[in-house]
This record gives sequence, structure tokens and C-alpha cells, in this order.
Amino acid sequence: MTLKHNEAACEYFLNDPASIFYPLTEREKKELFANHVCTIYKKGEIIFKEGDKPTGLICLANGKVKIFKEGVGGREQIVRMASPLGFIGYRALFAEQNYSGSAVALEDSIVCTLEKEALFKVLKKNAELALRLIKKMATELGISNTRTVTLTQKHIRGRLAESLLLLVDTYGLEEDGKTIRAYLSREDLANLSNMTTSNAIRTLSTFVSEKLIALDGRKISILDMKRLERVSDMG
Repeated sequence: MTLKHNEAACEYFLNDPASIFYPLTEREKKELFANHVCTIYKKGEIIFKEGDKPTGLICLANGKVKIFKEGVGGREQIVRMASPLGFIGYRALFAEQNYSGSAVALEDSIVCTLEKEALFKVLKKNAELALRLIKKMATELGISNTRTVTLTQKHIRGRLAESLLLLVDTYGLEEDGKTIRAYLSREDLANLSNMTTSNAIRTLSTFVSEKLIALDGRKISILDMKRLERVSDMG
């Protein structure tokens, strides 16, 4: 991936109609673009570690990222998945705290970091941007609160079904309209669903036998979305 391609991806982040930065004036966009750093992370590379200090707003221009905390015995708990036009590590930035978790690229990804002072300068001048950012953070908080409850109260089947639906909502489906556009390892699926890897493997096999899903390596195809939603709702 060339530097030119790298910079274009970050410029796209500011100009895409779906981006919260889209309504900014050209002057404001140029100010942010002049104070950004774009970085390419290979699959498996760490973007930031728990305890690191934020230097700016980390925007995902391209790729997929998992945010996780390390629990007892070194076991990971994935707390969030990020997709293009999303942000990671923003809570720590605005709370003026160190990162409470770590972020790793699930595939080759391009990250655009907007320098803190430049971002805050634009935020103070542009109320609409501030409101859009607040709305995005509030939405993420609502999702996080719901996940906290369901991952502790649902049974294994319900947790795994919910995680598969979360992946669909976050990354969408391939052109066939069935295959989830994210190829997670069984361990990552388990860590996303608050269960052991062996339980995740067994539950996936059960879903296959019930014709809810189909498996092809890491590819997961949803065969019956409504039934999978019912499994998730029933817990």
C-alpha cells in the first residue's frame, strides 16, 4: 500500500458523506488534515496498548479492529469491534486518561490519528461536530451497556448468536447476502461472546446442524437470520 493510497484513505475519512466530519467547512477539514498522521497496521499488529496515553483521535479509515481487555489468566475479552469511519480509544482521549484496553488490527488497516489540540480547536468552533461526536459516543455507550448485560445473563447459545448478529451489523454481508464480511478466529469469536474457545466451537457446530449457519474455515454464512435472531432474543 503506497503512501499516496494511505493519505487518500485518510482524506476519504474527512470527506465521506457518512463521516461525522463531512459537514465541516473546507478550511476546517484542511486544518485537521494538516494535523494528522496516517499509519498502516498489518494484520495482528497492535495499534495501542492498555496503559498508553492518547495523543489524538484515532479514526479507522480502512480495515477492521478489535478492542479488548486482558482478564484473569491472560484471557482476552473483546469489548468492541471497529469498522471504517469508526473511532477507537476516544473515551480515554476525552476523559484525559490512559487507554483502559488494547486495540489490534484484525486485517491490514489504515488508521488516521487527528492531533488532539487541532481537533479540540475545531470542536470549540463547530457545535454541530461536537453534537455529532456526542451522539456517536452515546450510541456506542448504549451498545456497550446492552452487551454488558446480555453477556452475563444470556446462555452460551444466545451469546454466540448475538455476537454473529453484531458482526453482521458492524461489517455487513458479502455479495451473496449470507456470508459475514469478517473472518474471525474461533478464539476471537469466543472472546467476543464471553465463553471458552471449546464452547464456541461446539456451539457453532450445533448451529450448523440446525441449519442456522454454514461454515467454511473462518467464513460464516447466515442461513436463517430470523431463527438466529430468535436464538439471540431467547438468550
